[in-house]
Amino acid sequence: MKRTRCDQTRAWVNLQAYYSSHGKAFNLHAAFGSKTDRFEQFSQSAPHMFVDLSKNLIDEKSQQLLYGLVEESGVLQHREEMFSGEKINSTEKRAAMHFLLRWPHGNKNLTNGLLNQLQEVHQTLDRMLAYAERIRSDDSITDIVNIGIGGSDLGPVLAIQALVTHKHPKKRFHFVSSLDGVELGAVLDQVQANSTLFVVASKTFTTQETITNAQSAREWFVAQGGREVAEHFCAVTSNVEAAQAFGIQNSFGFWDWVGGRYSMWSAIGLPIAISIGQERFREMLAGAHEMDEHFRLTPVERNLPIRLAVIDLWYRNFFKFGSRNIAPYHRGLRRLPAYLQQLEMESNGKSVDLCGEPVAYQTAPVVWGELGANGQHAYFQLLHQGTDIIPVEFVAVKKPPPGLKSQHRIVIANALAQARALMMGQATSDSHREMSGNRPSTFILLEDMSPASLGALIALNEHRVFVTGSLWGINSFDQWGVELGKVLAKDMSARLSSGSDSGLDASSAGLLHQLRS
Repeated sequence: MKRTRCDQTRAWVNLQAYYSSHGKAFNLHAAFGSKTDRFEQFSQSAPHMFVDLSKNLIDEKSQQLLYGLVEESGVLQHREEMFSGEKINSTEKRAAMHFLLRWPHGNKNLTNGLLNQLQEVHQTLDRMLAYAERIRSDDSITDIVNIGIGGSDLGPVLAIQALVTHKHPKKRFHFVSSLDGVELGAVLDQVQANSTLFVVASKTFTTQETITNAQSAREWFVAQGGREVAEHFCAVTSNVEAAQAFGIQNSFGFWDWVGGRYSMWSAIGLPIAISIGQERFREMLAGAHEMDEHFRLTPVERNLPIRLAVIDLWYRNFFKFGSRNIAPYHRGLRRLPAYLQQLEMESNGKSVDLCGEPVAYQTAPVVWGELGANGQHAYFQLLHQGTDIIPVEFVAVKKPPPGLKSQHRIVIANALAQARALMMGQATSDSHREMSGNRPSTFILLEDMSPASLGALIALNEHRVFVTGSLWGINSFDQWGVELGKVLAKDMSARLSSGSDSGLDASSAGLLHQLRS
């Protein structure tokens, strides 16, 4: 799996030269003035969306050089290795086959080695969806509490909020991820023991936050007179024995090639399936698969994940932009920034390449954001007049929600206006009102807020992150920084009980004693 790092290619050298001569002085006003077809050249349709890239600091030459970087770095071969089921997660010696979770049953367009795995995927999917339908039809269950963290929380939260118009009308959904007892307590105050289903989502069934909260929920359940733990607790885990020891009989597993941040397509999506039903859950998978096929088969020049990824690299490694803002203009997508934050920063927040050598360039930017309509009255001031230039990604929905056309028109108008203001700026004699403009943005317009559109949007970003990680020559599928924090947390928990500060640094020891005093 030896690949050529981006900085070891001729294209990289050419990009450095072109950035110095043209890129850093690029002006969007002039670009639109000199090319009447700029919008057509730098925008495109993809499954369930239209994307405008024309307000980015790129031109035809820089784009072609970036495509050359993709070719020279072996990204296309790396893509084939992923879709062939090779163990591209080299540090954990695992494949990264989240795409298989949404591959249609009976579609034979796979390498022979993956057909048996696909059969297992659909057996688990069918079983999970049958259970979801059983819960949907059980009027005695009014509340579903998902206990998980990271990918076991962010995906279900995002999808259920985004697809609220498809939600089961008689079920309420709650999410507990933090070990802060206030969060679990607030949820338990809203539910009744014998009308609640707890979904415990932990791949190993050892995740500290999840298992601690699950144990507290079980204690509460029994104390409230709850009966039949097995009927009110289910698990999404690969550790069926541990779940059974907990008292759970209904468990749904997934595989070691499913990373947490890529897991909403698996049994981790059980709460989503309960909310929207099996038919619409399959529509979400189908939308993601359409984007998989777009990424797998479309030439580089019209391949949307690749086009977005090379702009990301252009900004990070040449313009040195340190962050990217996500501004969704649809309330259902209010957790999209948090979801994309984990997807990109956990995947590509690495400083060594596949050989363990330090990289000589920046990798993942800081990804952050909030609902755009709210952000306009908060952080957008910095986007327009701050000293840092921060690329913005607007995400809007073309089709309005039922009965809300007038509000939707105003929301869309604001998104369009903000993108235009960032580009145009404002010239005035009053320096306090001066805005330089020439600030880049991308505009993603979903056809509607449907399961298929959401699936396509998430898959788009998965593949985009894959491409940038491939260009940087890093492993996008491990997360050793996360694992270190878990290990040290267990050690500190024991020290809070014992008071031992042996081997601690002075700061940690001092805080330990403050907490125990």
